[in-house]
Amino acid sequence: MSIIKGCDLPEDLYYLIEKHVWAKPQPDGTVRVGMTSVAAKLAGGSFAAVTVKAKKIGKEIPQGKSTATVESSKFVGPVPAPVTGVLQKANEKLAEDPDLVVRDPYGEGWIAELQPSDWDGEKDTLVTGADGLAAYQAKLEADGVSCE
Repeated sequence: MSIIKGCDLPEDLYYLIEKHVWAKPQPDGTVRVGMTSVAAKLAGGSFAAVTVKAKKIGKEIPQGKSTATVESSKFVGPVPAPVTGVLQKANEKLAEDPDLVVRDPYGEGWIAELQPSDWDGEKDTLVTGADGLAAYQAKLEADGVSCE
């Protein structure tokens, strides 16, 4: 785990920086999706609800379009898909404990799983590794964002 401007950002994830979401390939070929610690900070740091609509399960979600909706005291808005894919499932634990996205955004606080339509093609639109974290740091500095 790397700490950049007070924000936890694991080096092994793929980030859609502009939307503050991450993707992590799973052994079964799906991609787990979640919000970064930056997104949680920007949204106010405590969530009242995280909703993935059942009607979206089985539907293709284009990159950048909403996989879920989050609600905090400061923000109500979408959790965009980092890649295009068919929505396979939602993290049911979030219905009972939406603050998991704040306490454990890269573990138990994941949002949804997608079956990517073109992982090999779209993963290159995301950033990862040391170069990805450097790009994320530049974005945080440009936007004046800190998790401290």
